[in-house]
Amino acid sequence: MLVALVIDAVVGDPDGIWRRLAHPVAVIGAAIGWFDRRFNRLELDESVRRRRGVVAIAAITLGAATVGWLLAFPFRDHGWGVLVEGAIGSILLAQNSLYVHVARVRDAFSAGGLGAARHAVSMIVGRDPTKLDESGVACGAIESAAENFSDGVVAPVFWGLLFGLPGLFAYKAINTADSMIGHRTERHRAFGWAAARLDDLVNLPASRLSGAIVAFAALVTGRDWRAGLAAMRRDAGSHASPNAGWPETAFAGALGIALGGPRVYSGVTRDLPYMNAAGRKTLTIGDIGEALRLLRAACVVHAGLVALIAAAFLVTA
Repeated sequence: MLVALVIDAVVGDPDGIWRRLAHPVAVIGAAIGWFDRRFNRLELDESVRRRRGVVAIAAITLGAATVGWLLAFPFRDHGWGVLVEGAIGSILLAQNSLYVHVARVRDAFSAGGLGAARHAVSMIVGRDPTKLDESGVACGAIESAAENFSDGVVAPVFWGLLFGLPGLFAYKAINTADSMIGHRTERHRAFGWAAARLDDLVNLPASRLSGAIVAFAALVTGRDWRAGLAAMRRDAGSHASPNAGWPETAFAGALGIALGGPRVYSGVTRDLPYMNAAGRKTLTIGDIGEALRLLRAACVVHAGLVALIAAAFLVTA
């Protein structure tokens, strides 16, 4: 996993490769889409669709774990196999691409103003971009950085450390399923129930760890780490998600800003609570830059933690 983190940080996701080959997440998404089309029939009773959803997420997770095992097995007895497994694992990490996508929002505002920034942020958040002012754009970008630091970096590494490539592939399958079918819509409320609940479960440890890592990164970079910890204790539980509130509140407290609050989804305004409500609520594009610097520091701290685990493993091996 340390090799995977280093490769992802340096190389990221080369667009040239994935224009020619199917990205593993795209393959997982295609499998989820097949199950959704084949088994999620709206004319069926919700209890039947829920049971079918349980079977679907079990099959998808087991299939992904099996692919991970098949990829790792040929290299398990070779010293250089760790490099190959690390290269494969790096494909499923998002620290480089997360930084790039959030930075595009900041850069779009500088290059093309609010309209360009709205378009850029619409690529990474689900809220209606036409309703966002500069503060809303900045808030959406920073929230995406915080939540995806947990979902796209810490959580996949956590499960990769525990179970190797099978754990990493299984986690990405669960997380992708949640993003595709884990919604409370008429179509997916029943069929996607198991995917959403399983995603909440597998992200629970990493979300708390992510918040702690962000607070430590704030400490080493001279930011207000105490405010980050206080915001987590006070506000993380009030977030609509059982997990996203932890890294979001850590970012908000460390940066002295408020995240969350009212926003519009599909034309419907949702009055969500603020994370770190005492912080500054009017954000600027400059706050995205501060969040990116904190994100980069958090990625370094996280990689350092994995390096310590690797060193401990080597000493005891």
